[in-house]
Amino acid sequence: MLPYHLILEAAAKLEKRVRRTELIFSHSFSERLGLPVYFKCENLQRTGSFKIRGALNFILSQPRRNLANGIITASAGNHGQGVAFAASLLQVSSTVFMPENTPLQKVHAVRDYGAQVVLTGRNFDEAFASALVRQKELDSLFIHPFEDPLVMAGQGTIGLETLAGIPDLSTIIVPIGGGGLISGIATAIKETHPKVKVIGVETAAAPAMHYSLKKGATMETPIAFSLADGIAVKKPGENTFRIIRKLVDEVVLVEEAEIAQTIVLLLERSKLLVEGAGAVSLAALLHGKTEFPEGKTVCLLSGGNIDVRTLSMVVERGLVAGGRYVKLKVALADIPGSLARLTAEIALVKANIFYITHDRRCISLPLGESEVILELETRGFEHIKTILKHLEEKGYEVTILK
Repeated sequence: MLPYHLILEAAAKLEKRVRRTELIFSHSFSERLGLPVYFKCENLQRTGSFKIRGALNFILSQPRRNLANGIITASAGNHGQGVAFAASLLQVSSTVFMPENTPLQKVHAVRDYGAQVVLTGRNFDEAFASALVRQKELDSLFIHPFEDPLVMAGQGTIGLETLAGIPDLSTIIVPIGGGGLISGIATAIKETHPKVKVIGVETAAAPAMHYSLKKGATMETPIAFSLADGIAVKKPGENTFRIIRKLVDEVVLVEEAEIAQTIVLLLERSKLLVEGAGAVSLAALLHGKTEFPEGKTVCLLSGGNIDVRTLSMVVERGLVAGGRYVKLKVALADIPGSLARLTAEIALVKANIFYITHDRRCISLPLGESEVILELETRGFEHIKTILKHLEEKGYEVTILK
Protein backbone atom coordinates (compact mmCIF):
# COMPACT_ATOMS: atom_id res chain seq x y z
CA MET A 1 0.00 0.00 0.00
CA LEU A 2 0.96 3.68 -0.25
CA PRO A 3 2.14 5.20 3.07
CA TYR A 4 0.15 8.34 3.94
CA HIS A 5 3.28 10.11 5.19
CA LEU A 6 4.70 10.04 1.66
CA ILE A 7 1.80 12.20 0.50
CA LEU A 8 2.36 14.69 3.31
CA GLU A 9 6.06 14.84 2.43
CA ALA A 10 5.17 15.32 -1.24
CA ALA A 11 2.93 18.23 -0.35
CA ALA A 12 5.83 19.92 1.44
CA LYS A 13 8.20 19.35 -1.51
CA LEU A 14 5.70 20.63 -4.07
CA GLU A 15 4.61 23.71 -2.13
CA LYS A 16 5.11 26.80 -4.32
CA ARG A 17 6.52 24.62 -7.10
CA VAL A 18 3.19 23.51 -8.55
CA ARG A 19 -0.09 25.33 -8.82
CA ARG A 20 -2.64 24.80 -6.06
CA THR A 21 -5.39 24.39 -8.61
CA GLU A 22 -8.81 25.95 -8.24
CA LEU A 23 -11.87 24.22 -6.83
CA ILE A 24 -14.71 25.75 -8.82
CA PHE A 25 -18.37 25.42 -7.88
CA SER A 26 -20.48 24.86 -11.00
CA HIS A 27 -23.90 26.52 -10.81
CA SER A 28 -24.86 25.14 -14.22
CA PHE A 29 -24.05 21.49 -13.58
CA SER A 30 -25.25 21.61 -9.98
CA GLU A 31 -28.68 22.74 -11.16
CA ARG A 32 -28.68 20.17 -13.94
CA LEU A 33 -27.75 17.26 -11.67
CA GLY A 34 -29.51 18.29 -8.46
CA LEU A 35 -26.42 18.16 -6.22
CA PRO A 36 -23.49 20.48 -5.45
CA VAL A 37 -20.88 19.88 -8.19
CA TYR A 38 -17.33 21.20 -8.01
CA PHE A 39 -14.42 20.94 -10.43
CA LYS A 40 -10.84 20.38 -9.31
CA CYS A 41 -9.10 22.06 -12.23
CA GLU A 42 -5.86 20.22 -12.92
CA ASN A 43 -6.38 21.26 -16.53
CA LEU A 44 -5.10 24.64 -15.29
CA GLN A 45 -1.99 23.08 -13.72
CA ARG A 46 1.53 23.86 -14.96
CA THR A 47 2.17 21.69 -18.07
CA GLY A 48 -1.60 21.33 -18.43
CA SER A 49 -2.21 18.30 -16.21
CA PHE A 50 -1.75 16.76 -12.78
CA LYS A 51 1.24 14.70 -13.95
CA ILE A 52 3.79 17.32 -12.94
CA ARG A 53 3.01 16.57 -9.29
CA GLY A 54 4.18 12.95 -9.36
CA ALA A 55 7.10 13.56 -11.71
CA LEU A 56 8.48 16.48 -9.71
CA ASN A 57 8.03 14.71 -6.37
CA PHE A 58 9.91 11.67 -7.71
CA ILE A 59 12.84 13.72 -9.03
CA LEU A 60 13.08 15.95 -5.95
CA SER A 61 13.25 12.83 -3.78
CA GLN A 62 16.30 11.39 -5.59
CA PRO A 63 19.93 11.70 -4.50
CA ARG A 64 21.83 13.68 -7.11
CA ARG A 65 23.96 10.66 -8.05
CA ASN A 66 20.84 8.81 -9.22
CA LEU A 67 20.21 11.52 -11.81
CA ALA A 68 23.72 11.53 -13.29
CA ASN A 69 22.78 9.43 -16.36
CA GLY A 70 19.54 11.24 -16.97
CA ILE A 71 15.92 10.18 -16.75
CA ILE A 72 13.87 7.96 -19.03
CA THR A 73 10.13 7.42 -19.06
CA ALA A 74 7.21 6.40 -21.25
CA SER A 75 4.12 8.49 -21.67
CA ALA A 76 0.94 9.03 -23.67
CA GLY A 77 1.71 12.74 -23.37
CA ASN A 78 0.99 14.38 -20.04
CA HIS A 79 3.41 12.39 -17.88
CA GLY A 80 6.12 13.13 -20.44
CA GLN A 81 5.47 16.86 -20.13
CA GLY A 82 5.61 16.62 -16.35
CA VAL A 83 8.90 14.70 -16.42
CA ALA A 84 10.44 17.01 -19.02
CA PHE A 85 9.49 20.11 -17.07
CA ALA A 86 10.63 18.70 -13.72
CA ALA A 87 13.94 17.53 -15.21
CA SER A 88 14.56 20.96 -16.72
CA LEU A 89 14.07 22.60 -13.31
CA LEU A 90 16.86 20.44 -11.90
CA GLN A 91 18.96 20.67 -15.11
CA VAL A 92 18.76 16.93 -15.69
CA SER A 93 18.56 15.36 -19.14
CA SER A 94 15.38 13.43 -19.95
CA THR A 95 14.12 11.11 -22.68
CA VAL A 96 10.44 10.36 -23.22
CA PHE A 97 9.15 7.40 -25.25
CA MET A 98 5.71 8.10 -26.71
CA PRO A 99 3.33 6.16 -29.00
CA GLU A 100 3.55 7.03 -32.68
CA ASN A 101 -0.08 8.26 -32.67
CA THR A 102 0.44 10.73 -29.80
CA PRO A 103 -1.28 14.07 -30.57
CA LEU A 104 1.25 16.45 -32.12
CA GLN A 105 0.55 19.14 -29.53
CA LYS A 106 1.72 16.83 -26.73
CA VAL A 107 4.85 15.80 -28.64
CA HIS A 108 5.84 19.42 -29.26
CA ALA A 109 5.15 20.33 -25.63
CA VAL A 110 7.47 17.59 -24.31
CA ARG A 111 10.22 18.75 -26.67
CA ASP A 112 9.67 22.37 -25.74
CA TYR A 113 10.24 21.48 -22.07
CA GLY A 114 13.68 20.14 -23.05
CA ALA A 115 13.24 16.38 -23.35
CA GLN A 116 14.34 14.13 -26.18
CA VAL A 117 11.27 12.42 -27.67
CA VAL A 118 11.29 8.92 -29.15
CA LEU A 119 8.09 8.04 -31.03
CA THR A 120 7.60 4.27 -31.10
CA GLY A 121 4.83 1.71 -30.81
CA ARG A 122 1.10 1.73 -31.50
CA ASN A 123 0.12 2.49 -27.90
CA PHE A 124 1.47 3.38 -24.46
CA ASP A 125 2.36 -0.20 -23.55
CA GLU A 126 4.58 -0.68 -26.61
CA ALA A 127 6.30 2.66 -25.99
CA PHE A 128 6.79 1.61 -22.35
CA ALA A 129 8.51 -1.63 -23.36
CA SER A 130 10.92 0.27 -25.64
CA ALA A 131 11.70 2.75 -22.87
CA LEU A 132 12.71 -0.07 -20.50
CA VAL A 133 15.12 -1.47 -23.08
CA ARG A 134 16.79 1.93 -23.53
CA GLN A 135 16.95 2.50 -19.77
CA LYS A 136 18.94 -0.71 -19.28
CA GLU A 137 21.32 0.22 -22.10
CA LEU A 138 22.09 3.65 -20.65
CA ASP A 139 21.70 2.85 -16.94
CA SER A 140 19.43 5.89 -16.61
CA LEU A 141 16.82 6.43 -13.92
CA PHE A 142 13.39 5.23 -14.98
CA ILE A 143 10.25 7.04 -13.80
CA HIS A 144 7.20 4.83 -13.96
CA PRO A 145 4.12 6.84 -14.94
CA PHE A 146 1.88 5.32 -12.25
CA GLU A 147 3.39 2.41 -10.28
CA ASP A 148 6.04 4.22 -8.23
CA PRO A 149 5.01 5.23 -4.67
CA LEU A 150 6.66 8.66 -5.03
CA VAL A 151 4.70 9.33 -8.21
CA MET A 152 1.46 8.20 -6.56
CA ALA A 153 2.24 10.35 -3.53
CA GLY A 154 2.68 13.42 -5.70
CA GLN A 155 -0.71 12.82 -7.32
CA GLY A 156 -2.18 12.28 -3.85
CA THR A 157 -1.57 15.92 -2.98
CA ILE A 158 -4.69 16.65 -5.06
CA GLY A 159 -6.68 14.79 -2.42
CA LEU A 160 -5.17 16.89 0.37
CA GLU A 161 -6.00 20.11 -1.48
CA THR A 162 -9.55 18.96 -2.17
CA LEU A 163 -10.22 18.18 1.49
CA ALA A 164 -8.69 21.50 2.53
CA GLY A 165 -11.10 23.29 0.21
CA ILE A 166 -14.17 21.12 0.95
CA PRO A 167 -13.87 19.52 4.42
CA ASP A 168 -17.42 18.10 4.13
CA LEU A 169 -16.73 16.40 0.80
CA SER A 170 -19.10 13.55 -0.02
CA THR A 171 -17.80 12.13 -3.33
CA ILE A 172 -14.82 12.58 -5.63
CA ILE A 173 -14.78 11.21 -9.18
CA VAL A 174 -11.36 10.54 -10.72
CA PRO A 175 -10.12 9.35 -14.14
CA ILE A 176 -8.23 6.03 -14.28
CA GLY A 177 -5.52 4.99 -16.70
CA GLY A 178 -2.77 3.01 -15.01
CA GLY A 179 -4.24 3.95 -11.65
CA GLY A 180 -1.55 6.13 -10.04
CA LEU A 181 -3.73 9.23 -9.81
CA ILE A 182 -6.69 7.62 -8.08
CA SER A 183 -4.39 5.50 -5.86
CA GLY A 184 -2.75 8.63 -4.47
CA ILE A 185 -6.03 10.54 -4.10
CA ALA A 186 -7.87 7.62 -2.49
CA THR A 187 -5.04 7.12 0.01
CA ALA A 188 -4.97 10.82 0.89
CA ILE A 189 -8.72 11.04 1.38
CA LYS A 190 -9.54 7.71 3.05
CA GLU A 191 -6.82 8.20 5.68
CA THR A 192 -8.74 11.04 7.37
CA HIS A 193 -12.19 10.90 5.72
CA PRO A 194 -12.99 7.21 5.24
CA LYS A 195 -16.67 7.83 4.46
CA VAL A 196 -15.94 9.92 1.36
CA LYS A 197 -16.81 7.95 -1.77
CA VAL A 198 -14.00 7.64 -4.31
CA ILE A 199 -15.21 6.69 -7.79
CA GLY A 200 -12.93 5.87 -10.71
CA VAL A 201 -13.77 6.30 -14.39
CA GLU A 202 -12.25 4.63 -17.45
CA THR A 203 -13.12 4.90 -21.09
CA ALA A 204 -14.94 1.84 -22.45
CA ALA A 205 -12.27 1.82 -25.17
CA ALA A 206 -9.61 0.89 -22.57
CA PRO A 207 -11.35 -0.79 -19.59
CA ALA A 208 -8.36 -2.62 -18.07
CA MET A 209 -8.89 -1.67 -14.42
CA HIS A 210 -12.66 -2.22 -14.58
CA TYR A 211 -12.26 -5.79 -15.82
CA SER A 212 -9.24 -6.51 -13.64
CA LEU A 213 -11.32 -5.70 -10.58
CA LYS A 214 -14.08 -8.01 -11.80
CA LYS A 215 -11.57 -10.83 -12.32
CA GLY A 216 -9.71 -10.18 -9.07
CA ALA A 217 -6.31 -9.85 -10.77
CA THR A 218 -4.65 -7.48 -13.24
CA MET A 219 -5.45 -8.40 -16.80
CA GLU A 220 -4.66 -7.02 -20.22
CA THR A 221 -7.52 -5.76 -22.38
CA PRO A 222 -7.54 -4.66 -26.03
CA ILE A 223 -7.46 -0.91 -26.68
CA ALA A 224 -9.67 0.83 -29.21
CA PHE A 225 -9.16 4.40 -30.44
CA SER A 226 -10.25 6.85 -27.76
CA LEU A 227 -10.58 10.58 -27.32
CA ALA A 228 -9.26 9.86 -23.83
CA ASP A 229 -5.82 8.82 -25.09
CA GLY A 230 -4.23 9.89 -21.80
CA ILE A 231 -5.89 6.99 -19.94
CA ALA A 232 -5.75 4.37 -22.71
CA VAL A 233 -3.67 1.68 -20.98
CA LYS A 234 -3.72 -2.04 -21.83
CA LYS A 235 -2.91 -3.27 -18.34
CA PRO A 236 -3.11 -1.47 -14.98
CA GLY A 237 -0.31 -1.49 -12.43
CA GLU A 238 0.00 -4.25 -9.85
CA ASN A 239 0.56 -1.76 -7.02
CA THR A 240 -2.24 0.53 -8.13
CA PHE A 241 -4.59 -2.43 -8.56
CA ARG A 242 -4.13 -3.45 -4.93
CA ILE A 243 -4.73 0.09 -3.67
CA ILE A 244 -7.79 0.61 -5.85
CA ARG A 245 -9.30 -2.74 -4.88
CA LYS A 246 -9.02 -1.77 -1.22
CA LEU A 247 -9.84 1.95 -1.24
CA VAL A 248 -11.90 2.84 -4.33
CA ASP A 249 -15.64 2.38 -3.99
CA GLU A 250 -16.51 1.87 -7.66
CA VAL A 251 -14.98 1.94 -11.14
CA VAL A 252 -17.28 2.77 -14.07
CA LEU A 253 -16.98 3.15 -17.84
CA VAL A 254 -17.99 5.96 -20.19
CA GLU A 255 -18.46 5.86 -23.96
CA GLU A 256 -16.71 7.98 -26.59
CA ALA A 257 -19.83 9.97 -27.51
CA GLU A 258 -20.35 10.79 -23.83
CA ILE A 259 -16.78 12.06 -23.52
CA ALA A 260 -17.14 14.25 -26.62
CA GLN A 261 -20.43 15.70 -25.43
CA THR A 262 -18.94 16.50 -22.03
CA ILE A 263 -15.95 18.34 -23.53
CA VAL A 264 -18.38 20.53 -25.48
CA LEU A 265 -20.58 21.16 -22.43
CA LEU A 266 -17.59 22.17 -20.31
CA LEU A 267 -16.52 24.62 -23.00
CA GLU A 268 -19.98 26.12 -23.36
CA ARG A 269 -21.22 26.13 -19.78
CA SER A 270 -18.06 26.52 -17.71
CA LYS A 271 -15.56 27.97 -20.20
CA LEU A 272 -13.14 25.18 -19.29
CA LEU A 273 -11.04 23.41 -21.92
CA VAL A 274 -10.27 19.78 -21.07
CA GLU A 275 -8.87 16.83 -22.98
CA GLY A 276 -10.74 13.54 -23.29
CA ALA A 277 -9.18 11.97 -20.21
CA GLY A 278 -10.02 15.10 -18.23
CA ALA A 279 -13.70 14.94 -19.17
CA VAL A 280 -14.49 11.36 -18.12
CA SER A 281 -15.26 12.23 -14.50
CA LEU A 282 -18.04 14.66 -15.38
CA ALA A 283 -19.19 12.38 -18.23
CA ALA A 284 -19.79 9.60 -15.69
CA LEU A 285 -21.86 11.94 -13.54
CA LEU A 286 -23.88 13.40 -16.41
CA HIS A 287 -24.74 10.01 -17.86
CA GLY A 288 -25.70 8.29 -14.61
CA LYS A 289 -22.88 5.77 -14.52
CA THR A 290 -22.78 5.67 -10.74
CA GLU A 291 -25.40 5.56 -7.99
CA PHE A 292 -23.17 6.96 -5.25
CA PRO A 293 -23.10 10.76 -5.69
CA GLU A 294 -24.95 12.77 -3.07
CA GLY A 295 -23.83 15.87 -1.21
CA LYS A 296 -20.79 17.83 -2.32
CA THR A 297 -19.25 16.08 -5.33
CA VAL A 298 -15.93 16.89 -6.99
CA CYS A 299 -15.13 15.96 -10.57
CA LEU A 300 -11.40 15.95 -11.21
CA LEU A 301 -10.62 17.58 -14.54
CA SER A 302 -7.24 15.92 -14.84
CA GLY A 303 -5.83 17.65 -17.93
CA GLY A 304 -6.38 20.20 -20.66
CA ASN A 305 -3.84 19.22 -23.31
CA ILE A 306 -5.99 18.81 -26.39
CA ASP A 307 -4.75 19.81 -29.84
CA VAL A 308 -6.82 22.01 -32.14
CA ARG A 309 -7.39 19.29 -34.74
CA THR A 310 -8.74 16.87 -32.14
CA LEU A 311 -10.81 19.62 -30.58
CA SER A 312 -12.56 20.39 -33.86
CA MET A 313 -13.43 16.70 -34.26
CA VAL A 314 -14.59 16.48 -30.65
CA VAL A 315 -16.80 19.54 -30.96
CA GLU A 316 -18.50 18.04 -34.01
CA ARG A 317 -19.00 14.68 -32.28
CA GLY A 318 -20.21 16.37 -29.13
CA LEU A 319 -22.77 18.41 -31.04
CA VAL A 320 -24.01 15.27 -32.79
CA ALA A 321 -24.23 13.38 -29.49
CA GLY A 322 -26.24 16.22 -27.99
CA GLY A 323 -28.65 16.55 -30.93
CA ARG A 324 -27.14 19.88 -31.90
CA TYR A 325 -25.97 18.83 -35.35
CA VAL A 326 -27.37 16.41 -37.92
CA LYS A 327 -26.41 15.26 -41.40
CA LEU A 328 -29.22 14.41 -43.83
CA LYS A 329 -29.43 12.97 -47.35
CA VAL A 330 -32.45 14.14 -49.35
CA ALA A 331 -33.59 12.94 -52.79
CA LEU A 332 -34.78 15.74 -55.10
CA ALA A 333 -36.39 16.00 -58.52
CA ASP A 334 -33.73 17.41 -60.85
CA ILE A 335 -35.72 20.42 -61.98
CA PRO A 336 -35.20 24.17 -61.54
CA GLY A 337 -36.32 25.44 -58.13
CA SER A 338 -36.16 22.09 -56.29
CA LEU A 339 -33.19 23.08 -54.15
CA ALA A 340 -34.70 26.47 -53.36
CA ARG A 341 -37.95 24.85 -52.19
CA LEU A 342 -36.04 22.40 -49.97
CA THR A 343 -34.03 25.14 -48.27
CA ALA A 344 -37.23 27.13 -47.74
CA GLU A 345 -38.76 24.14 -45.93
CA ILE A 346 -35.62 23.88 -43.77
CA ALA A 347 -36.02 27.55 -42.87
CA LEU A 348 -39.64 26.98 -41.84
CA VAL A 349 -38.57 24.51 -39.14
CA LYS A 350 -35.87 26.91 -37.87
CA ALA A 351 -32.84 24.77 -38.69
CA ASN A 352 -29.62 26.45 -39.80
CA ILE A 353 -27.81 25.03 -42.84
CA PHE A 354 -24.16 24.65 -41.95
CA TYR A 355 -23.05 22.92 -45.13
CA ILE A 356 -24.80 21.75 -48.31
CA THR A 357 -23.77 19.55 -51.27
CA HIS A 358 -25.95 19.20 -54.38
CA ASP A 359 -25.04 16.26 -56.67
CA ARG A 360 -26.77 15.89 -60.04
CA ARG A 361 -24.18 13.61 -61.69
CA CYS A 362 -23.91 10.58 -59.40
CA ILE A 363 -24.26 7.46 -61.59
CA SER A 364 -26.23 5.64 -58.85
CA LEU A 365 -29.05 8.20 -59.13
CA PRO A 366 -32.04 7.53 -61.38
CA LEU A 367 -32.38 9.87 -64.34
CA GLY A 368 -34.27 13.02 -63.38
CA GLU A 369 -33.17 12.93 -59.72
CA SER A 370 -30.47 14.68 -57.73
CA GLU A 371 -29.12 14.18 -54.25
CA VAL A 372 -28.58 16.79 -51.54
CA ILE A 373 -26.44 16.34 -48.43
CA LEU A 374 -27.41 18.79 -45.69
CA GLU A 375 -25.49 19.43 -42.47
CA LEU A 376 -27.79 21.28 -40.09
CA GLU A 377 -27.32 23.01 -36.76
CA THR A 378 -30.23 21.97 -34.56
CA ARG A 379 -31.59 22.56 -31.06
CA GLY A 380 -31.79 18.99 -29.79
CA PHE A 381 -33.26 15.59 -30.60
CA GLU A 382 -36.87 16.80 -30.49
CA HIS A 383 -35.99 19.49 -33.02
CA ILE A 384 -34.45 16.83 -35.30
CA LYS A 385 -37.65 14.78 -35.07
CA THR A 386 -39.65 17.88 -36.01
CA ILE A 387 -37.41 18.49 -39.06
CA LEU A 388 -37.71 14.89 -40.27
CA LYS A 389 -41.48 14.81 -39.80
CA HIS A 390 -41.95 18.11 -41.63
CA LEU A 391 -39.80 17.08 -44.61
CA GLU A 392 -41.48 13.67 -44.91
CA GLU A 393 -44.92 15.31 -44.79
CA LYS A 394 -43.79 17.50 -47.68
CA GLY A 395 -42.97 14.39 -49.68
CA TYR A 396 -39.19 14.30 -49.31
CA GLU A 397 -37.28 11.05 -48.93
CA VAL A 398 -34.85 11.73 -46.05
CA THR A 399 -32.04 9.61 -44.58
CA ILE A 400 -29.97 10.47 -41.49
CA LEU A 401 -26.26 9.99 -42.19
CA LYS A 402 -23.86 8.91 -39.45
